[in-house]
Amino acid sequence: MNQEILRTQRPSTEQAFTVLLSPTRRGARLARLLTVAHLGAWGLPSESAAHIVAELAANASVHGRVQGRDFQLSLVVSGQRLRIEVTDTRGDSAPPGPGAVKAPEDDHAENGRGLLIVEALADHWGVVPGPVPRKTVWAEIDLVR
Repeated sequence: MNQEILRTQRPSTEQAFTVLLSPTRRGARLARLLTVAHLGAWGLPSESAAHIVAELAANASVHGRVQGRDFQLSLVVSGQRLRIEVTDTRGDSAPPGPGAVKAPEDDHAENGRGLLIVEALADHWGVVPGPVPRKTVWAEIDLVR
């Protein structure tokens, strides 16, 4: 006799994606594109997350770059919150934390605004040192507003 067993489970609200990318402009661009693709597949809005990932991945490519070592992008949806983490291998080069980011003095400067964008778009963000030689810059976005 063939019996089918049914189990009732609560739908999982946890989604996760992690990838290693080269610390190059191409790797930073791919991080943004993968973020948009995964959030779209999960049925989640991606505009703010794409901007945050673009800035964090660009920083990992420029300021966190170590020859021969990749940076890691992680996206985790838990409940009603998206957590973005970008980990690079330059733990000795930590950016300023929340509230300590300053705008460039030169209004015409072409860089220096990335973490200001992260601070504006994220509900929470921060920097976690280690394990040596790494550091992780993370940002969280509340999915329900």
